[in-house]
Order: sequence, then structure tokens, then C-alpha cells
Amino acid sequence: MNGLELAKEFYKTYGEPMLTAQFPEWIDKIAVGLVGSGSECFGFDDEISRDHDFEPGFCLFLPDETVIDRQVAFRLERAYAKLPKEFCGFSRQSLSPVGGNRHGVIRFSEFYLEKVGSADGNLRVEQWLSLPSYALAEATNGEVFRDDAGAFSAIRNSLCQMPEDVRRKRIAGNLLLMAQAGQYNYNRCLAHGETGAAQLAAIEFAKAAMQVVFLLNRAYMPYYKWSFRALRKLPKFSELADTLEFLLTTENAGELKETKYLIIEDIAAMVIAELQEQDLTRAICGDLEKHAYSVNDLISDPDLRNRNIFAAV
Repeated sequence: MNGLELAKEFYKTYGEPMLTAQFPEWIDKIAVGLVGSGSECFGFDDEISRDHDFEPGFCLFLPDETVIDRQVAFRLERAYAKLPKEFCGFSRQSLSPVGGNRHGVIRFSEFYLEKVGSADGNLRVEQWLSLPSYALAEATNGEVFRDDAGAFSAIRNSLCQMPEDVRRKRIAGNLLLMAQAGQYNYNRCLAHGETGAAQLAAIEFAKAAMQVVFLLNRAYMPYYKWSFRALRKLPKFSELADTLEFLLTTENAGELKETKYLIIEDIAAMVIAELQEQDLTRAICGDLEKHAYSVNDLISDPDLRNRNIFAAV
């Protein structure tokens, strides 16, 4: 049983009966789920993950005080704290009186303000451009077990829909990074005898390629330590996980350097084919730099189109 399953079972066994019995007039205004920080919210937790911040617990997401006031919120906190201290062989952690907890009673506004800088999830273009993908991933991961009013889920769903022009700007910038690091600088570094720099180029190529792949899947790449696990679950390009790991973990000498450059070009070709499939580029060539500028040229908002191509990277 992973952390998400554990949270759902704990809620069904103890949380839902508690809400039904003690807060019947408020239950339809409370969203319940497991969303946010931690590998368990992505379904990536394992035995190693359980050495910290792992417990049977769930989140009770509350609307603002005009709907559920402080007194009710305090009663909910006390009721949640009184739930059984152990479940399925796992112990619950003590709630911090100064906040910062991943589970328990949390206001919608506080959750989304922490994750994306907006209490209601309405983001300005500048925020969409600057927010790291892992922040958006943490705001939209996990599972909502119930949300009768739909208010919490409405914010969540809006954040899942990155504006198309922003998506294109992010794709364009990362395509140019792929071109510079992989198609250009990798071989040049090797020609200069700079094998360490060549490996840095391979790393930069891989990082940018992963960002592009997630964007082409209309998904948010999580924090780097979970990025390969998430990549393997994507509908498109999941097979690139092993290929990119090869680029990152092998040397840059002998036949390997030629093999790695050919792999870079293969990945570029796959990405270009998908760009064309999604009608994101008008360029017809194997040069990622030309496709980067073509993607940027097709951005509809002239202000965003005319910004530096790296504005969203």
C-alpha cells in the first residue's frame, strides 16, 4: 500500500465517519484529499521514502472564513488530531502548533498561495512564465477524495490548464537550450578536449529535453529527483527515460561519444516530429534552433512573442 492508498483508506475508515458525525452541516463545503509536497502525493513513495514525513493522514481543505469560520476550523483541527494514532502498522506524526504540516486542516487560500503564489489560483502571465514546473506539479498532483462544492477542484483544474501561449514560450526556450547544449556544444566541447564540459552539455540537453517532453504531454515535470519516475508514466516519450539516463551516466570517450551524439540527434528528431504533429512549428529541418524560433513565432500574444525566447525558462 503506497501513501496515497493509505491516506484514502484512513479517510474512509476514520475521517469520513468523523465528518459525518461531528460536522454534518459543513461536510459539503470541505474538500478532502492528499495533494502537495512529498513523494506519496505523486504515488512515487517506497520503503526508502518512509524514513521521514510518512504517515496515515489526509488534508481537509477549507474555504475562507466567510464560509467556515475560525471556530469551526479549530474544532476540525481538534477532531482530526483525535483520530487513531496508528493505522495499518503506521504511526501518525504530531501536528506542529506553528503550521507547516502536510496533512490536517488547511485553507484553500493558504495551500495555493504557498504553492503558486495565488490564493485563488488566478495567475498573471508573469507568474505563469516564472513558476517552476515542480510548483505547478505539487499544486495539481495527488487525489481529491471528495469535494461536494467543487471549489477546491475548480482552482486545481484551472491550474492544470497552462495557457497555450505560455506553453509555447516554455517549449521554445527549452528547444533552444536543447539545440545549444546538445546539437552544438556537446561535440565542440569534445573537440576541445573538455570532457567534463561535454558532460555538462549532455546534462543541460537532457534537462531541457525533459521539460519539452512534459510540455508536449501537457504535464508538469516534478522536482528533479522524481522526474524520471514521472517521465516513465507519460503517455508520450516514456521510452526516453532510459535513453536520457544513458546520456547522463556514461563517459564521453571512444565510441561512446559518437553514440551519444547520435542519440541526441535521435531525440531531436522525435521531438521535432511531435512538434509538427501538434502544429507547433513551421520549420522543416532537423535543427532544433530553427524550430525553437518557429514555435516562438507562432505565439499569438505579440507582447509574449516579442519577449526574449528564454523568458519562460
